[in-house]
Amino acid sequence: MFNPATYISSFLITVPVAFFLAVRYVRRTSLWTTSLIVFVMTLTFLNLVMVSGILVGLIQGSYDAFKYQYSGDVFISKLVGKNYIERSTEIIETIKTLPGVSGYAARYIEGGRIEANYLTRVNDVTQAADTVGSEFTGIDPEAEDKTTGLSAKIIAGEYLNKTDSNSILIGSQLLEQYSTVSFAGLDTISNVVPGSKVRVSINGTVKEFTVKGVVKSKVNNVGLRVFFVDSELRKLLGRTDYNVDEIAVKLKPGVDSTQITATLKASGLGEYALIRTSEESQGTFLEQIKTTFGMLGNVIGSISLVVASITVFIVIFITAITRRKFIGILKGIGISGSAIELSYILLSLFYAIIGISIGAFILYVVVRPFIDVHPIDFPFSDGILVAEYGSTAFRSLLILIATIIAGYIPARIIVKKNTLDAILGR
Repeated sequence: MFNPATYISSFLITVPVAFFLAVRYVRRTSLWTTSLIVFVMTLTFLNLVMVSGILVGLIQGSYDAFKYQYSGDVFISKLVGKNYIERSTEIIETIKTLPGVSGYAARYIEGGRIEANYLTRVNDVTQAADTVGSEFTGIDPEAEDKTTGLSAKIIAGEYLNKTDSNSILIGSQLLEQYSTVSFAGLDTISNVVPGSKVRVSINGTVKEFTVKGVVKSKVNNVGLRVFFVDSELRKLLGRTDYNVDEIAVKLKPGVDSTQITATLKASGLGEYALIRTSEESQGTFLEQIKTTFGMLGNVIGSISLVVASITVFIVIFITAITRRKFIGILKGIGISGSAIELSYILLSLFYAIIGISIGAFILYVVVRPFIDVHPIDFPFSDGILVAEYGSTAFRSLLILIATIIAGYIPARIIVKKNTLDAILGR
């Protein structure tokens, strides 16, 4: 019959004995052997966390760039079939009253073409026109910079100000010297630098502008656009109304973008514009890729987890085999088999905990801060390292469980042998 008092008493004796034996094992084990096992556990932790984190961070970097450089936390665009956002001024006034908003950028958008090197064609009529199509974007320079930090993306020249009626900013992906990735149907223009004259064609109107700066961004909605002061683009379009095509809304830290979109929709503005969070405006494609990359990272990490488990199994098994006679003597003098098994489990946990601790230090103190400052330069995003504490803790738990199993099995195999056979080495 099960007696709780007896069980607890036995447990209180077993644990200290097992701990004592585990400490003896560590002290008597070669420093090189201990270091090697800890090194393997550290690599297992880093592989399990970092591979998935980098793959997911590749897509998360795209999400973040889209949000911070283009859409803001809440993105408002025109409805399908509409030429602009109706009642734009009413929507903007409502946005101003929301307590969680820290800034907004209203934009006018119109397609057009930009031509470079047209002066050199005067003497060579056979030369093809150096033109490229683009989305022309009219902005309030101050509001845009406050919302998306556009001025920080200027890699050549200067940022616009409200008086630059004859100047533009041009996306680097439209320029041959900056475009490093070629896509079918993506044209560029050449020999354009700050100070160059270009000719803009929009709705049958042609006007010459000076390139004031070059904007570099891996977000296509920024890197493939030409930016004007909004009042100048309105003149070119002949617009007399103030209905814009896009509104990016930046929220204060901690404010829920879902709540803000719900508030705007509840006020009836959803009838005149498409109101979405930044994540919703990007669709599900990137989210699906992010999920796939996360699964791929888990598979790769799982392989390293299996390798580490096998390593611990082999080490504990060899340790137990070489100390078989010692184990037999321990059993002969009355040390319980459970105490011996627990001692080897504690030994394997020692390796795992030290390895995880070193890996966590490397991850959170060295690697992640470095990547935050120096993102991984992928062609279509600045990759970051996604390593959330909850996810890391779960993966650490997996390592500990695998290590416990890997330490218990070989110890159990040796301990269950006949005591006399173990002492005589049979």
